[in-house]
Amino acid sequence: MDKPVVPNCRVVVEVPATVANLGAGFDVLGMALELRNTYDFRFVDSGVSIVISGEGAASLPHDETHLGYQACLHTLRKLGYELGGVELRQKNRVPLAGGLGNSATAVVAGVLAANAAAGYPLSPRELLAEATAIEGHPDNVAPALQGGLVICVNREDGEVQSLRLDVPSTLMTVVAVPDFCVDTAQARRVLPRYVSLSDAVYNVGRASLLVGAICSGEFEHLEESMQDRLHQPYRRHLIPGLYEVCSAARQAGAAGASLAGAGPTVVALVTEEIHKAEMIGQAMTQAFLEAGVSARYLVLAPTATGATVETAVVSV
Repeated sequence: MDKPVVPNCRVVVEVPATVANLGAGFDVLGMALELRNTYDFRFVDSGVSIVISGEGAASLPHDETHLGYQACLHTLRKLGYELGGVELRQKNRVPLAGGLGNSATAVVAGVLAANAAAGYPLSPRELLAEATAIEGHPDNVAPALQGGLVICVNREDGEVQSLRLDVPSTLMTVVAVPDFCVDTAQARRVLPRYVSLSDAVYNVGRASLLVGAICSGEFEHLEESMQDRLHQPYRRHLIPGLYEVCSAARQAGAAGASLAGAGPTVVALVTEEIHKAEMIGQAMTQAFLEAGVSARYLVLAPTATGATVETAVVSV
């Protein structure tokens, strides 16, 4: 028989935004950004109540289809626990447009809340495996869990192997967020099943260069390392003005720019001339506008801190 979750256990999880597919690191490199969604779970005897405020509150599900609730339920059942009811309060700060890992924050929050409610039985590696199994790809959930820049590898035995690296404090990001969404499943469907050896080598070299540039602080390599042949050329038609926005960012002083995740958000890296971040953001949104798309920009610092968890027992 499944064990019941302790009634009135409260778990508050804060999860950072992430940029997956960073530069040439398709399905491999992800970075955590200092913009956080808050998920306040209270485990009760029965019923499901979900209240969401902030970014896209009207668009997110307020019922049992909520991704954070589903991740929590799935993880608890896997751990042998019976879920009576949940009251979930979400403060959403990460834009929904796509590319900053909003859905990954919900998955990570649900897995961590379930782990806390069950008494923390899962190791960090098991948490990553569970979140990846639900989300589908580790390069969003890994930096959300661990913070920093994370290299993710899907091993042949099915396990996810990750390596977390610190990001220099002199590196900032500017993200241009269009006012439309790209369906992740559609963005995946447009990718080819096979790529040429030359394109594979192109990306391997630049992904390696990106990691080396961030670790060494030799940021002059970032522009080249943000180039990609594995997904951006095939997704270009889904994001009007993609290449023009990246070019505008570089011309305004960015060290490099690329599609964030599967898009449509575009991320630019800013180094020594941090004061240019606002100008870069304005240039990116203007380039989107010239392509017929309205957009806004955010200046976000990478964060070394992944998701955080606080628990308490609430009296009735």
